This record gives sequence, structure tokens and C-alpha cells, in this order.
Amino acid sequence: MKQMKKNNEKKIERKIENSSKIIKNLIKIIPELEKSIEIITKCLKQKNKIILFGNGGSAADAQHIAAEFIGRFQFDRKSLPALSLTTNTSTITAISNDYSYDKVFSRQCESLVVENDVVIGISTSGNSVNVKKALVVSKKMGAKTIGLIGNEGSIKKIVDVALCVNSLSTAEIQEAHRVIYHIICEHVEKRINKK
Repeated sequence: MKQMKKNNEKKIERKIENSSKIIKNLIKIIPELEKSIEIITKCLKQKNKIILFGNGGSAADAQHIAAEFIGRFQFDRKSLPALSLTTNTSTITAISNDYSYDKVFSRQCESLVVENDVVIGISTSGNSVNVKKALVVSKKMGAKTIGLIGNEGSIKKIVDVALCVNSLSTAEIQEAHRVIYHIICEHVEKRINKK
């Protein structure tokens, strides 16, 4: 029994160490992070908005990021316009039923994205077809596009900025994504409120 407990503790320790290593490797994407912060800050100062989307856990992340901008991150300030395309179940199911799930975000982007908006597509594989299609549509409409991705996926080639987490584990990519978008929220919030 003691040996089993010791083995489990070692497994947990290895998991924590591996996650820490993935997060520490984000230092390599600091230039891309800085570029994302600049693009989003400029967008918001121009009175444009941020649009976000993804599938599964990435859908939850899209909602989390939008909430940080609309509500607050670290201090009270004016609300910042951000919209997650993963929250309206009537729209999502109608588009999926009438067209296909591949168009669930691109169809929404056709009507909501305007020039100089920032569109953030989240995909742990870096290859989600519906995320990719929406980013392509948004770029054609004059939006700046950011991919919050993993595994150096194909989305990297079509966005203005790719924030790529180098891991094959969905859980580790999601953990790193949370660190990335919290950094973005913190720095955008400070720059928007800078006098």
C-alpha cells in the first residue's frame, strides 16, 4: 500500500514537472505574445472588438477570455468589447443543422466581423476545420487574426500571429493556453488604461 502511494505521488510529481516545462517553454513565443498584445490594444483603442471561438475546452477558453475583457481582469476599468461565438446554442445548432458544423463559426463571422476587429481562433490540434474556416473568412473581411494553437498545426500558416504551444497533450496545451491568455489580458488591460 505504501509503495502504491509512493508510485502515485511520483506520477503526480512527473505530471507537474512536465506541465511546468511546457509553460516555461512559452518564453520562446514572447515576441508573438507581444505582437498579439499590441494588435488587441490597437483594436480596442480604435473602438473595435475581439471575437473568439473554439471547440470543447477551447470553447470554454473563448468564453473565459471574453469574460475577462468584458468584466475585469485585475482592476476596475471600462468594459472592453469581446464576444465568444460559442455561447448561443440556437445559432450554433441552426448553422450546424442547416449547413454543417464546419461552418458554425465562419457563418457567424460573416455577419459580425468588421475591418480592424481582432479574431482569435483557439484549437489545441492547430487544425480544427471550423476554426480555420472562420479565421479565413475574418481575414478576408479585414480583421487581424490570432491563432491560439498547439502542435504547429495548419492554422499557423493562415493567421497574422500564431501562439503555438509545443506539446502533443491536449491537457498540457490547454494549461499553457490559460497562461498565454492571462498574460494577454493583463497587459492589454494595463495599456488600455495607461494615461
